[in-house]
Amino acid sequence: MRPDPALVDSFALRPARVHEAGGPGRRTFALFQAARHAGALVWILPDHIPELPMLRGLPPGVGERLHLLRPVGETDLLWCCEEALRSRPIGLVIAEPEKPLSLTAGRRLQLAAEAGRSTGMMLIREGAGSNATETRWQCAPMASPVSDSTLHHWTLIKNKQGTLGSWVLNWNGASAAVDMVSAARERHEPAESPR
Repeated sequence: MRPDPALVDSFALRPARVHEAGGPGRRTFALFQAARHAGALVWILPDHIPELPMLRGLPPGVGERLHLLRPVGETDLLWCCEEALRSRPIGLVIAEPEKPLSLTAGRRLQLAAEAGRSTGMMLIREGAGSNATETRWQCAPMASPVSDSTLHHWTLIKNKQGTLGSWVLNWNGASAAVDMVSAARERHEPAESPR
């Protein structure tokens, strides 16, 4: 089942703003956004994290545009993020801060995004968000009744410009296709027959 474009637009990030994603599926949500944004992509993560967010299987067109930055500390990470957001050719800046963002840090990033007309995506830990963020998403993988598929549960828990919502979807990273999961498909048992 293909969703209508208006529903897929529910996942669109407002440009020139900073957004946040948390939960165990936050990197998948970031890759989904990277596939949807034009221009260069900057992913900033601390240098001491041993694993990279993606080694294989990037969505089409993402690998050629992706630049990884590995700053030494949190201050440098926020500085890199701010500078990348101010840079006009950058389409999306993804950063993984380890500490909660202060209101001042969040506001500085927001002003940098507005100045550079870039979009920011902060991948945050539980309870580490900033009040200055435009939207906050909670992202989690879900087991699928179909063994060859992983579902994603994305919940918009903060939105300064609109409504909140929750979606279960199947996102194929290889083709960048989004399939919404119907209510019938979510059932683990057959529906009762009408009498």
